[in-house]
Amino acid sequence: MKDLIIVGAGGMGREVLQWVKDINKAAPEWRIQGFIDDNPEALSGKECDYEIIGRISDWDVKENEYFALALASPKTKEKVVFELKEKGAKFATIIHPRARIGGFNHIGEGVVLYPDASLSVNCEIGDFVTLLGSTVGHDAQIGDFASIMGSCNINGGVKIGKRVFLGCQTVTVPGKKIGDNAYVCAGSVVMTNIKANAKVMGFPAKRYDL
Repeated sequence: MKDLIIVGAGGMGREVLQWVKDINKAAPEWRIQGFIDDNPEALSGKECDYEIIGRISDWDVKENEYFALALASPKTKEKVVFELKEKGAKFATIIHPRARIGGFNHIGEGVVLYPDASLSVNCEIGDFVTLLGSTVGHDAQIGDFASIMGSCNINGGVKIGKRVFLGCQTVTVPGKKIGDNAYVCAGSVVMTNIKANAKVMGFPAKRYDL
């Protein structure tokens, strides 16, 4: 078994902890060490059987350690991965036993697939993508560090850029493109291509300013 440290002790960290436990029930693979988080109070008031064992910013990476990324913000994910990789960190790909994965898919490093996440066929999932219980249609592409929240429907041929955030229950019609760093609010329906860095919401999804 390999040592596993969960990066981030917030709500997503506790979820990822549970998914790793489920993986171990099916076939023991990981020796869970705990969390690292720069907020030492991240678990305060929460029932949890593992503790924060250190900070991300000053963690000393050891040879047998693997890391599971449990952060929702795409830009934060990229920053943290860069910091830890500079120290030699290796990242685990966490795939829940209830994730459904079809044939000829390509899944990158450090990906986290939640229960009921679904990949059809010939999908390209980049590095450090987080996919909650959402569906990805045939030939779709998701760029590095993207975060896809719960109950999204990414249809066939959709291309999602790097560091994109899709809020819960987003629907993307077939063949559309979402540019790098775009933010799509929960419940939106993407019916046209979305430019890089845009923030969109609604049905159909339109640009807005925060």
